[in-house]
Amino acid sequence: MSDAGETEEDGETVMEEKEEDPNYYAEVESMQQESKEDDTVAWRDSQEEGEEKEKKEEAVREETLEKAGAAQEEVAAEVQEETTVKPQDTTETVVSLERFTLTDPQSVMSETSPKTRGGGEPKHSLQSELSSSLHSQLELLDLELTSPEEQQISSPKSQSFSELGDDIDHVPQHELGQERRDLEPEKGETRREKRVSYLTEGKTEVQPEAEAGIPKDSLVSTTTEDILFQKDEHASVCPLTMTWSFGWNSSLPVYYIRDANQRVLLYASAHTAVIHDIFKNTQHHLQGHPNVISCFCISEDRRWIATADKGPKCLIIIWDSFTGIPVHTIFDSCPEGHGIRAIAISRDARYLATISDAEIQKVSIWRWTLAVETPACTLDLPKEYGFQNYLTFNPTNNKELVSNSKTQAIYYLWYEEGDILTHSAPLLTEKTFNKLVGKFSQSVFHLNLTQMLSATMEGKLVVWDIDRPPSSGPTSLGLPYIRPCKLVHLQKESITVLTTVDSYIVTGDAKGHIKFYDHTLSIIHWYSHFKLSSIRSLSFSKTPATPPTENSNYPPDCTLKGDPFVVRNLVIGTSDATVYHLTTDGTKLEKLLVEPKDAICAISCHPYQPLIAIGSFCGMIKVWDYERKKYLFSRVFEKGLGVQSLTYNPEGALLGAGFTEGTVYILDAMSLENEIPEPFKYSTTSVTHISFSHDSRYMATADVSFTVAVYKVKVKSGQRVWEYLARLRSHRKSIRSLLFGVHLDSSEPRLLSLGRDRLLIEYRLLKSYRDHLEVLDIHRTDQGSYPTCMIWYPPLIKERFLIISNSSYKVKLFNSTTKMCRKTLLGPVYGSPIEQIQILPVKTTDELQKRYLVFINTDKVGLQILPIDGNPHKTSAIICHPNGVAGLALAYDGHYAFTAGGPDRSVLQWEINLRSTPAR
Repeated sequence: MSDAGETEEDGETVMEEKEEDPNYYAEVESMQQESKEDDTVAWRDSQEEGEEKEKKEEAVREETLEKAGAAQEEVAAEVQEETTVKPQDTTETVVSLERFTLTDPQSVMSETSPKTRGGGEPKHSLQSELSSSLHSQLELLDLELTSPEEQQISSPKSQSFSELGDDIDHVPQHELGQERRDLEPEKGETRREKRVSYLTEGKTEVQPEAEAGIPKDSLVSTTTEDILFQKDEHASVCPLTMTWSFGWNSSLPVYYIRDANQRVLLYASAHTAVIHDIFKNTQHHLQGHPNVISCFCISEDRRWIATADKGPKCLIIIWDSFTGIPVHTIFDSCPEGHGIRAIAISRDARYLATISDAEIQKVSIWRWTLAVETPACTLDLPKEYGFQNYLTFNPTNNKELVSNSKTQAIYYLWYEEGDILTHSAPLLTEKTFNKLVGKFSQSVFHLNLTQMLSATMEGKLVVWDIDRPPSSGPTSLGLPYIRPCKLVHLQKESITVLTTVDSYIVTGDAKGHIKFYDHTLSIIHWYSHFKLSSIRSLSFSKTPATPPTENSNYPPDCTLKGDPFVVRNLVIGTSDATVYHLTTDGTKLEKLLVEPKDAICAISCHPYQPLIAIGSFCGMIKVWDYERKKYLFSRVFEKGLGVQSLTYNPEGALLGAGFTEGTVYILDAMSLENEIPEPFKYSTTSVTHISFSHDSRYMATADVSFTVAVYKVKVKSGQRVWEYLARLRSHRKSIRSLLFGVHLDSSEPRLLSLGRDRLLIEYRLLKSYRDHLEVLDIHRTDQGSYPTCMIWYPPLIKERFLIISNSSYKVKLFNSTTKMCRKTLLGPVYGSPIEQIQILPVKTTDELQKRYLVFINTDKVGLQILPIDGNPHKTSAIICHPNGVAGLALAYDGHYAFTAGGPDRSVLQWEINLRSTPAR
């Protein structure tokens, strides 16, 4: 009995083990003799009843098999043979195929009634095996078993991935293999189940998966819209995990993907697509691209997101917006490595179209739902067409597309039968209409289905007639073509956005105006009083507008009747990186995002509060609470002042800011107001470094002209006043680091600078005076390589060191007093030399002997375990900004690292998980 119990726990069949044990039947006979006499009688009575029952059922079975045909007769006989148990077996099962209700799989299990001799519970493994076997046999008979649960899964409210034509394995392969092993038939039996797929297209094997504890469907096909922000966040296994993205790429559109009581946006930030819930103040990041995202699009139902990048090893990834799961990745879309310039998805989300960014552009159409790696058809465009940068499908016909460059509009027609893509691109000049046309911005298909519209930067619309051949083949009666038929001068301002919604043609222009036209291009309504900057994108809600009622406050349209102008709510993206939401009922405009519109190179974390200051070339400084992800305050400086560098002083009361034209401001850290009457203007070039001494008595700056400037605090009339001390052009090449320290024998500050000219220079601050900055000593750090950065080494040993990294991936330890090189080690090797280093702060004394170093190189941020010993397994890195990292900052408690992306206009927040670092 112990063997049988172990078999039950393992989930295996009991009958197979009994056949392998020759002593089993002797044990069973001795147990039967010790059992009660009435149990034996009851068992014999049940055997006799079973035989009589089988005789009565035989006649019914013969009639059923004759009606079912030869194929059903053979399979039913196999089912009867498989489900018949020998009299000497412990478990006896009576199965009758004719008693099953073929429309309900639950009746199958109710008719399967295993009996155990000792009165024990039926074996779950045998029940699962019989269910799987019967289910498989009925599938061979082409009999559908549909339960209410299956009907609900097969036709969910939201569009499932299987409806798009893709064959998805909803169960992982290792779990599927385990299920098949658990349901494997006994020895000597016909293993017919192996020929039946457990996961058929459009159907789900409900009962076997429930028995084995396997999900009935994949998360993609069963999820709802809210699961994206409801998923449990498990502990990260990566040393660095992105938790927030500050800023977005305003050159790309922003999409409105959730409406009703939500404000959920989709936008691009560096190499990540961000799904941002404004009301919940949460983000979900779609990470996977090795390069900056160059274009992306979303399906009409807001379910499927397609993103593409531009650069080496470029990718096209299709995501499920409900779960954030990548459902398909196209790896070799551009073997040349140029990337994708424009992308579009059809209205039914079955097809994807792309235009490459190569010199000779290639238009491709992908059947992405079939998980193919090659396009269905391609077309090479001549150079004279210009760089096509906009692409869209015909909403009513997914075989038609239109694209345009600044000078050429192209119409495409896809013949799916032969996978042939034809196009028509007539040349449009000023002589065509004897008027200036202007450069094209965007193109769409007209609502009348027979025309196309192309907007220009001169405020005009070009109307194209589409001549489609009547035949389905491209070679029978000629190719389709378009011809310009009309030039409509709509407005004076440049039209930057052209789209359609419901029965309206919508334009957005350079003045921030949004206008609505009917199919005759008669204006119906416009919004011009918001005083927005140039419109970059318009995204309408997927939910139609509610009809007007007595409580509605829709504005009147421009017709004589003055009917209420009813249109969907929309999200507006502008060129100054601001995102608005417009509620059309009541005309309520609200700001959702206000981010820097130019490069971000300056970031600094507060020394004892969860605050980060972000400076941009547009002159904006924003301060965030990075724990609560809350914007606190900001300041925008006058035009021409771009923020190049930011640093808090050790007390956290001041914020030093260096600007691109050489100005230096000292600001109040909590209000960003000036702490000095006038900013310092002792440089004419960009200030790249700012540093404060440990006692905040000195401030030093370095600029692009290789000059170091020092400022000092003096007390006048009982107030601390900052004054200029001196400046010196001490280097011949760019200054890589500017660092304050403390003398070992006193508390006096010391100042060092490191240049690309391989010189390490220390200055004598106590001997310096007005307009004279005295140099203490100069040391050469390298012979062939050039240094990249410098930082103080933590006091892990008695000797104090300076860490200097160079362009040959080496890290050198210099004695802080003598400047002698004490050790040279291999540094992190991740494609480019280290650009900046910071030591991770600690909060407790127990952490002083477990120190870590955070570094950035050209495009990655990494973590290294100290002490430095050249071991490559003590470092890890991840891509943060593919176009270049411009700055690094660490939280005061060491929990987060922040990286600035420079031209990608974003700052990424990385959670540091020290438990995931390699063991020492």
